[in-house]
Amino acid sequence: MSLHLFDTATRELRAFVPRESGKVGMYICGLTTQGAPHIGHIRFAVAFDVLRRWLETAHDYHVTLIRNVTDIDDKVLRKAADAGEDWFALTYRNERLTTDALDALGVKPATYEPRATGHVPDMVALMETLIEKGHAYAAPDGSGDVYFDVRSWPDYGSLSNQSLDDMVAAEDADPRGKRDPRDFALWKGRKSDEPLSASWPTPFGSGRPGWHLECSAMARRWLGDEFDIHGGGIDLRFPHHENEQAQSRAAGLGFARYWLHNAWVTVKGEKMGKSLGNALEVRHLLEHTRPLVLRYYLTAAHYRSTIEYHSGSLDEAAAAVERIEGFLERAARRGEVAAPADAAAARAVLPPEFVEAMDDDLGVSGALAAVHDTVRAGNVALEEGDDDAALAAAVRVVAMTEVLGINPLAPNWATSQDATTTAVEAALDALVRARLEERQSARQERDFARADAIRDELAAVGVAITDTPAGAQWALIRTNGSGPHSGTGKEG
Repeated sequence: MSLHLFDTATRELRAFVPRESGKVGMYICGLTTQGAPHIGHIRFAVAFDVLRRWLETAHDYHVTLIRNVTDIDDKVLRKAADAGEDWFALTYRNERLTTDALDALGVKPATYEPRATGHVPDMVALMETLIEKGHAYAAPDGSGDVYFDVRSWPDYGSLSNQSLDDMVAAEDADPRGKRDPRDFALWKGRKSDEPLSASWPTPFGSGRPGWHLECSAMARRWLGDEFDIHGGGIDLRFPHHENEQAQSRAAGLGFARYWLHNAWVTVKGEKMGKSLGNALEVRHLLEHTRPLVLRYYLTAAHYRSTIEYHSGSLDEAAAAVERIEGFLERAARRGEVAAPADAAAARAVLPPEFVEAMDDDLGVSGALAAVHDTVRAGNVALEEGDDDAALAAAVRVVAMTEVLGINPLAPNWATSQDATTTAVEAALDALVRARLEERQSARQERDFARADAIRDELAAVGVAITDTPAGAQWALIRTNGSGPHSGTGKEG
């Protein structure tokens, strides 16, 4: 089966065929940096990171990923004014927090991450084209506002499947100079209470760009007049993406060939957001949750399915991560567990059921089922002393989890404490092995009371023992699923 993706524009699964063989251009709407990111914000980046990894690994595409930064808009100016600070200081600080959050969750860096404020000339050129073609107009009141004429573009509303007559007025600018209340702002003339640093000169007057114009101009600059995939959260489908598509195609651009949208993270059925008081900032969650666990949590649901956050969500994710980690750690005691050297090597070991699930619109539920089935099979092989089978299973698990961005062995999950942790685990393993050897000797001497006492002593300090045909295995008893990592091992 070839890769099929659900295209929001056509509302159907479509076979993915890039416009240029072997290459994929993808644009995803980044964050408006008026505040620190919460997991509802970050979900889009994780979802499209999985898509990018799948395109690169399974289909051998060279992906150019553009993820923008909206560093100027109404919210930014309002938040900065309320805080009594410069708008550019506020947005830069939050941009850095966003980068930190993405790095912490293992999201691969974008090919390029343009800022809206760096692309004003591109925006002016696009506005001039739209005016020349009769699809935009400068407000007649001299305000400096420029609007897109929605009635001039018959296809307006097609992305969100709406009729123009059913749409409400666009609230992104003062309607004083609009021909139609649904016309949206391409450019906003400077207001007297706005800082001079937040305006740029144009032939239409000094001001700043409208949100929608920003993305069209940046996508065109870095991906060309037409590109393969445009992604973002489902809440952006209207008006933002509808307006992007309308203004770009009205200017004569092919723009996006496929539209993909991820669903929300909700709390008690409501979309996560600061205005609802239910936002969970990434930086605060990571104070008591391992980044790998949070990444697994955001990855585990299909990108078009809503994630409902509740108090036990991260514990469930932690338990799943621990099962994978525990198997890989035990397998590593039987031999080297190495990630596939390259994409071709990864494709050679990916199980067919994993490939089938991922090619079906990134079916991560089926993909994770393949991961955990392989973990179970690998554990059985360990218990039976079949090291070759266990190590082969471990390599498959590493290849699959690398695609999903949740490979426990990936270097991005390393911390400054890893060297110390490794030394502690090695010392613990040696001590536990010595006790297991004593226990085995006691059993051979039929001193079962002594053997049971050793088991109880180990259990009392958090070490669980499991007897298998291949010998006794030990693992640390985990008391906090989302807490620090614990190692596992076995008697040699």
